Amino acid sequence: MSDCVRRYRAIRAALNQVYPQEPRGNQARHLNTLAALISGIVGAKPSHLPKLTREVPDGAKPASRVKRDERWLANDTSNGELFFLPFGERWLSSLAAQTLVLVLDGSGMGRGCLTLMMSVLSGGRALPIAWLVVTGHQGHFPETCPVELVNRVRAIIPAGADVVWLGDGEFDGTARQATLANAQWHYGCRTAKHTLWYEAGDEFHFADLPLSPGERLGIPAVQVTQDRYGPVLAIGGWAKAQKAPWYLITNFELIEAACRFYTKRFRLETFFSDQKSRGFRLHTSHLSHPERLSRRRLAACLASIWIVYRGALAQRDGWQALIHRPDRGDWSLFQLGLSLLTFLVNERPNQPIPVQFTVPTPLPTASKALRVLRCFG
Repeated sequence: MSDCVRRYRAIRAALNQVYPQEPRGNQARHLNTLAALISGIVGAKPSHLPKLTREVPDGAKPASRVKRDERWLANDTSNGELFFLPFGERWLSSLAAQTLVLVLDGSGMGRGCLTLMMSVLSGGRALPIAWLVVTGHQGHFPETCPVELVNRVRAIIPAGADVVWLGDGEFDGTARQATLANAQWHYGCRTAKHTLWYEAGDEFHFADLPLSPGERLGIPAVQVTQDRYGPVLAIGGWAKAQKAPWYLITNFELIEAACRFYTKRFRLETFFSDQKSRGFRLHTSHLSHPERLSRRRLAACLASIWIVYRGALAQRDGWQALIHRPDRGDWSLFQLGLSLLTFLVNERPNQPIPVQFTVPTPLPTASKALRVLRCFG
């Protein structure tokens, strides 16, 4: 059995696990194509369809494989709610015994498009839950985008779960904050220095906070923007290693709690680098249609979860000593997972390839040498 066949069959069998009954008809055909895309993304790395289809062992001509994948990407029934949210719901349920930390951030993708991604943190990793792809260049997303994602993810949050939401300054807007407060989530939102805040009727900008390097200051019970949303806690700080201050709006009562959680937001950057330059190279895709890019993201997110699962497996079951130097621990779970797949294909041709679209919870930290970026002093 060829390596491509082994990989594709293992992926296709794993996709069935989230469904209570064996998929049939159109759903089964959609899953066949999704499994082929996942297999191609992992095997080929570059995300151009002609290269992906070389890794799909179905006997069809290359042009026919490309056409089939194009039809799937253009099909309105190939959506995240149908194929991805069931997996995200499982991860959230398994993590809900502790505080769920949700992170929102944006990144460029394809030709002239942006992806807004919502992920849940586990260990040192971000696991994708939901996303939106819109036309545009790097910059601010419409306020409706984060609000839509919050409402979508809120529907699958386990009842009674404690949730903390973290977002960047690209998502300023009081409608977002009101949505988060209505969901009874704690939040920490980065904001710009020119954002208005009001205290006792007086108007200020965040840049007016008297800060020096190494200082941090919080102003409780203020109102923000011309909408005068509040009361919220306004925080400004200036880490010694940074060139400029940072500013935060939060409904936490304590400065320390808000800052401690917000440092976790940077773990999402590792996920984006795995999807792009260090892994699947989604940024090189020639697609420019947001919906089609969103469906490509669906396959890439499932592929990423599988790779991270294998990386956790490599640590747990002692594979790491066979695929990496035992005196070093500088590989991420993603890199460990890719290396474990290569090892099994080359050195264990008769051993089944482990495929799960789930991960141990909480995830282990792959390396003490990998540090979360901390910009808060």
